[in-house]
Amino acid sequence: MNSFFAPAKLNLFLHVVGRRADGYHLLESVFQLLDFGDTLEIAARPDGLIRRIGEVTGVAEADDLAIRAARALQAASGTGQGADVAVQKRIPMGGGLGGGSSDAASVLLALNHLWELHLSRPELAAIGLKLGADVPFFVHGQNAFAAGIGEQLTSVELPPRWFVVLKPPVAVPTAGIFRAPNLTRDTKSVKMLDFPTGDWSFPQTRFANDLQPVAIARYPAVAQAVEWLGRHDGRAAITARMTGSGACVFAAFEAESDARGVFAARPGGLEGFVARGLARHPLAGLAG
Repeated sequence: MNSFFAPAKLNLFLHVVGRRADGYHLLESVFQLLDFGDTLEIAARPDGLIRRIGEVTGVAEADDLAIRAARALQAASGTGQGADVAVQKRIPMGGGLGGGSSDAASVLLALNHLWELHLSRPELAAIGLKLGADVPFFVHGQNAFAAGIGEQLTSVELPPRWFVVLKPPVAVPTAGIFRAPNLTRDTKSVKMLDFPTGDWSFPQTRFANDLQPVAIARYPAVAQAVEWLGRHDGRAAITARMTGSGACVFAAFEAESDARGVFAARPGGLEGFVARGLARHPLAGLAG
């Protein structure tokens, strides 16, 4: 078996700027890769069979994005090869950290290498988009400004930072948040031209997560995590906010010691981790 990393992500901000006729929401965000994530053990096999080795708690094999990604790549490429895939989960599910999408992208990148398919990054991203809107970002391989439903990606350079990520004891279903009638869906669009100095740090209050008000109204544990971290982010480069549709919340610090000090002081019942931001996906070299 070969070992491959699947990093978590953060949305440094997340705006809902509209809605398509088919119901998909139009988003703008900046995605930040983290050095915290899942580990996948993958081995190619010659008989065409794709198997999940081991269990993933709460996820049936038919619903596992890692397995679905392997089958989608097999079908798109026409290869007769198969694979054994084992997923060691660390990224919390229902946390807004992109765990399932990251697993899927890492499977696409890894099998592109192991099966010697030589597919390009855009080809892999197109396969990934059918699995989930966040998958193309992880295939993209760099921190990015995202638009559309999340698939229109422009690479950005982000300063090195340390992140405190807290996981309240609740899972937030993404679909329910996006269906909320009180969700803001008309935030003014931002453009890369709004940042002529290349400052993508987003400390400004006008950069927010439009999903956060809905989530904290429905889930008191998320509200409490945002409130607590907000009282302890005095040295933060990016103040406390939710990532994705929740439930995880984060703040960014320039110094590792500041991040670890805040994390150590967290109240009981709040799990989480401290992570360093990545500039590049560890598997970025496995696609053209």
